[in-house]
Amino acid sequence: MTEPLLTCRFGVRYHEVDQQGWVRLPVVMTWLQDAGIAHANELGVSVRKIRQQGLTWVLSRLTLELGRYPRGGEQVTVRTWPVSREGRFSVRDYLLQDADGVQIGQATTSWAVLDVTTRRPVKINDHLPPYPLRPIRALADPFATLPLLEQCSRALELPVLRADLDPNRHVNNTVYAAWALEAVPAAIADTCRTTRLEIGFRAEALYGDMIRSCCAPLPDDPHTLLHRIERAADGRELCRLRTTWRPL
Repeated sequence: MTEPLLTCRFGVRYHEVDQQGWVRLPVVMTWLQDAGIAHANELGVSVRKIRQQGLTWVLSRLTLELGRYPRGGEQVTVRTWPVSREGRFSVRDYLLQDADGVQIGQATTSWAVLDVTTRRPVKINDHLPPYPLRPIRALADPFATLPLLEQCSRALELPVLRADLDPNRHVNNTVYAAWALEAVPAAIADTCRTTRLEIGFRAEALYGDMIRSCCAPLPDDPHTLLHRIERAADGRELCRLRTTWRPL
């Protein structure tokens, strides 16, 4: 019988750390992604299987909190479980622990099942088989709409590379976080570490696009940044983010 909770273990490898030897935030997102994919496979709703119905999973929202960043060589345990499936969305949560079993982070995500032809979400209960749920939140987030960044204080343009794409043929969700962090001013990026990352995905980026990554601090809180990822050609908004930073 399939279980509502899956445990995965990851080691922090040398190429996954930053200049200070701490794991990079997009790497943590790959752990969440890999653990979720592994569990979906066990639950009989993997991307490969639902592709046979012309469907795929896409990430709609993510909130990740890290109380402590693991260093290179450390082992991290990720526990994940589906919390709910209502309408067009399924919530999946995560806990992260170090080798001593101390909790170092938590995350919550909201996923949609997309019709690959129409590119529109479908009702999950109408298309996927039932699977066990564990209605316990690792991180209580109602996924309210993130605020729009209107006045950008720093921006840069980046191309969408082949290496950015996933099997859905669009940019993988972890890349958006990397784009957002790349635009953060050195005064913050070099002296602080992200403790909370919130992402709301709004449209797809595809190979050949140029994107613009914009950010600005909140007027009353220089350690909270709003981000906007947009297509450079027409300004279409692809993603909104909010990051919270703590001085080193």
